[in-house]
Amino acid sequence: MATQWVYSFGEGKADGHAGMKNLLGGKGVGLAGMTGLGLPVPPGFTLTTEVCTAFYANNREYPPGLKEQVEAAVALLEKRSGKIFGDAANPLLVSVRSGARASMPGMMDTVLNLGLNDETVEGLKTGSGDARFACDSYRRFIQMYSNVVLGVEHHHFEEILEDHKKTSGLILDTDLKAENWQEVIADYKKAVQRHAGKPFPQDVHEQLWGAIGAVFGSWMNQRAITYRRLNNIPADWGTAVNVQSMVFGNMGQDCATGVAFTRNPSTGENHFYGEYLVNAQGEDVVAGIRTPQNLTRAAREEAGAKLPSMEEAMPEVFKQLAAVREKLETHGRDMQDIEFTVERGRLYVLQTRAGKRTARAALKIAVDMVGEGLITQKEAVGRVDAASLDQLLHPTLDPRAVRNVIAKGLPASPGAASGQVVFNADAAEDLAARGVPVILCRVETSPEDIHGMHAAKGIVTSRGGMTSHAAVVARGMGRACVAGAGSLHIDDEKQSMRVGGTVVKAGDTLTIDGGAGEIMLGAVPTVQPGLSGDFATLMGWADALRRMKVRANAETPRDVRTARRFGAEGIGLCRTEHMFFDAERIIAVREMIVAGDEDGRRKALARIAPMQKNDFAELFRIMDGLPVTIRLLDPPLHEFLPKSQEEMAEVARAAGVTLEHVALRARQLHEANPMLGHRGSRLGITCPEIYEMQARAIFEAAGEAQKAGVAVSPEVMLPLIITKKEFTTLKEVIDREAEKARIKTGAKVHYLVGTMIELPRAALLAGKIAEEAEFFSFGTNDLTQSTLGVSRDDAGNFMPDYIRAGIVERDPFASLDPDGVGELVRIACERGRATRPGIKLGICGEHGGDPDSIGFCERVGLDYVSCSPYRVPIARLAAAQAALKGEPLAAKEAAE
Repeated sequence: MATQWVYSFGEGKADGHAGMKNLLGGKGVGLAGMTGLGLPVPPGFTLTTEVCTAFYANNREYPPGLKEQVEAAVALLEKRSGKIFGDAANPLLVSVRSGARASMPGMMDTVLNLGLNDETVEGLKTGSGDARFACDSYRRFIQMYSNVVLGVEHHHFEEILEDHKKTSGLILDTDLKAENWQEVIADYKKAVQRHAGKPFPQDVHEQLWGAIGAVFGSWMNQRAITYRRLNNIPADWGTAVNVQSMVFGNMGQDCATGVAFTRNPSTGENHFYGEYLVNAQGEDVVAGIRTPQNLTRAAREEAGAKLPSMEEAMPEVFKQLAAVREKLETHGRDMQDIEFTVERGRLYVLQTRAGKRTARAALKIAVDMVGEGLITQKEAVGRVDAASLDQLLHPTLDPRAVRNVIAKGLPASPGAASGQVVFNADAAEDLAARGVPVILCRVETSPEDIHGMHAAKGIVTSRGGMTSHAAVVARGMGRACVAGAGSLHIDDEKQSMRVGGTVVKAGDTLTIDGGAGEIMLGAVPTVQPGLSGDFATLMGWADALRRMKVRANAETPRDVRTARRFGAEGIGLCRTEHMFFDAERIIAVREMIVAGDEDGRRKALARIAPMQKNDFAELFRIMDGLPVTIRLLDPPLHEFLPKSQEEMAEVARAAGVTLEHVALRARQLHEANPMLGHRGSRLGITCPEIYEMQARAIFEAAGEAQKAGVAVSPEVMLPLIITKKEFTTLKEVIDREAEKARIKTGAKVHYLVGTMIELPRAALLAGKIAEEAEFFSFGTNDLTQSTLGVSRDDAGNFMPDYIRAGIVERDPFASLDPDGVGELVRIACERGRATRPGIKLGICGEHGGDPDSIGFCERVGLDYVSCSPYRVPIARLAAAQAALKGEPLAAKEAAE
């Protein structure tokens, strides 16, 4: 049977139905649905998304049979409208619009008033009884069609129009009469000939196919490509094209056009919301040439507007629109975005789709609709975009405030912050201690900046990507961060930075918007978030539905408490190296590093041990029986060493060695590629006393807490393992220290020892490693680096080009690469379970807070995800949504 490429609608009948959104697109399925409901929808037809796919697959050639199906659809449209396409006496005019399955407002092209030419404009004059309206419609069509289809720039037409107004002594477009418009039309056609190299088409069928081709072509325009990239919409979805009989809102004072939302899209309140314009076409509303009027009297009064609302100016039509609102929301079971036109007192509905909304509105609408019986709790959980919860968890800029944006970077960590500019971590900590809010600006951050990052309200870097140190740590701390702002030239020595002609000095005030990646001069007011009862209600429903647990990556008491407040069910990654940078212990850490032998290292470690023990004791108290996964020291030792002469001298004095010795030790520890160097478990093998001290601190803290009545559940994690022997050697150290602590405290603590899977070899040998390891936690930041051979700190230099070129769909450091990195995760899970069926499996890389990556984790059957504290609610909701989409991949494969 031949493929059906075209689906018609009109007179209460539609070829399509609600289950065809992927085929007809959001707009097409909405038109079919409204027609079936008996609403006043102008008749038309939809060319399916499959036409778009075939169009691009066949070098922009249409599939066989399409031309005949379009001709048949036009004939049916003529019959339903009572008008003839191209007829000089009774012309049928149509609009041609895009309509993808995902809403992409304004990203693709539209053509209105198609079917007008030198002959049919006369028929429109006669039929409407208004020559001015007919000529205005024709000039609009020439301008829109020539721009969209023929590629003639808008400004050519605008200049002609301005010249005519000036010559005639007129100011507004509405001042032009029919004869004025006829002169404009003649000049418009000359401009088309001049700039397009051919006359404006008079054949209406040529016009129609030109517009259809342009709309399909706009699927691949730059703004559509960018929008899809930002919203993770696949390019192979394609767009549908909707051809619909024109109705006119610009034929007089009994005509209008507008947009309505069935609920307030900003707040979610159940109030009719929208705007309209009398005697206008839809493009006038969008262009902002005229100020739209409120739909309802209540909205007009609240806004203090003088122009009458639609409820007051057109009461009968408004009643019809209010009835449409109720019917569409009940039918769609979601808040609707409706476009409508009033032609000579008669209402027509041109479009309905699920309306865009803020995160706060999405929560309220979902929860309210459950209460109203419109949707179920499961549907409510599926309705709210998990990633959008970021809007609710961080301060945001006051939308009414003026912004002086001087630079843009990557939106590395959401939230907004203002403060004095500082260029080093010590200055940030010093000023913050005195109550001064600061913005820490660095070329890039390192673990040594941790105290300054913690003290700062916001962080800016000129280098680095979405998973750079600055980005990862900022998200973990809930700090606003703009990373990789390459236009900033930061000069630490001069304590200033330059962007273009603007110089910002230490002490100047900056505001950053971490959600938008914007850096602004001066202070911009912020609005603090307030979590509503709707948030708690929806999260309760989500928790009841999800299978995976959600933990947090945290080590400071403040971050751990934040994680608990947001619903974390354990600590999935406690990075002990962050604890080492505390001002009270960094000197002892550095003494340990510069020590010439094991005895020297052990003396320095003995000073650090009580501090580490107190750290862990506090974590156990806060988590109160929930699992706490503690990663033993991971980064290379040189990261802890001082950089300045002054700091080196301080370490030399404390360690009782010469300055030259400290400098020599720093040179000895320098590595060409530290990410793949002497770090992680390699430190534990070469300097076992470090891991001994950490294990002793863990188990003594756990034993004492347990004796005091606090439930504890420690999980010790070994980083960067590549062999079973390496793991076994270090596990013996841990077990030995656990036994010593049992004897010392008198408490037998149950604990697990596992590893981070962050190297391809570990993933491939997971079955062997699982003979000893009791859990795996996938460190997908390093696993992505080592699998792709890409540094996460440098990826920002070229990854955007790869995404634009379609080489990769998304930044693999922001969303897990399912085909490469994901395959290694799947292999490790399978092989680990084959050896140890009950092995605990989790993820603790930044991907643990990404909704799409969480979906993958559900499919491979991980037991938990772990993410930064401020992403815990996002992970809870995403885990529930992933569970709703189906059982884990592993379970399906087992069943097969």
